[in-house]
Amino acid sequence: MLCSTCAVRARSHWLLMIVNSAEENPMKRLLPLAFSVTVAATCFAVSTFAQGGARGASKLTLHGTTVSVEYGRPALKGRSVNDLLSKLGTGDFWRLGANKSTTFKTTGSLTFGDVKIPAGEYSLWAKKEANDKWSLVFNKQHGQWGTDHDPSQDLASVPLNLQNVSSPAEQVTITLRKAGAGGEILIQWGTMELSANFTAG
Repeated sequence: MLCSTCAVRARSHWLLMIVNSAEENPMKRLLPLAFSVTVAATCFAVSTFAQGGARGASKLTLHGTTVSVEYGRPALKGRSVNDLLSKLGTGDFWRLGANKSTTFKTTGSLTFGDVKIPAGEYSLWAKKEANDKWSLVFNKQHGQWGTDHDPSQDLASVPLNLQNVSSPAEQVTITLRKAGAGGEILIQWGTMELSANFTAG
């Protein structure tokens, strides 16, 4: 919206300057062009900044099934992941990243323990359970802003394994990798690692 407003004002100002300078020094006719370029550059910078934010992605092909995840990558910047996530109460959801929700795609069905996830595209969420445990939630909506979680669209939930590590990850990192005959989704931030194993089919 800001860039559209800038563009309209720029065009209006440009036309006004053309009319007023028609009989003046030809060099003055270059001023509208310089002004328009400056406004366009400013709008581009504002738009780029507004859409900023690092995004990460991971992909795994398992027995002909391609699984991928795309997510925001917030950084700790001197903070503790425990302090940040301790603000969540039991039953609250974390978007597993920042900005737009984390997107999970699979071209074939997957099995997490006794939970079957059909082929499709989902948003992923981490649900805080009692006793500092976590579960991974697959939601049928995707592409929404990361705080817009609709529980009525939840497809399934699987338990996550929690491990504390000595080498912290500054940014949220989600990795899909092979694990035995199947695959694993690994979520890392700070000293916390959450993971779940799955198989194709």
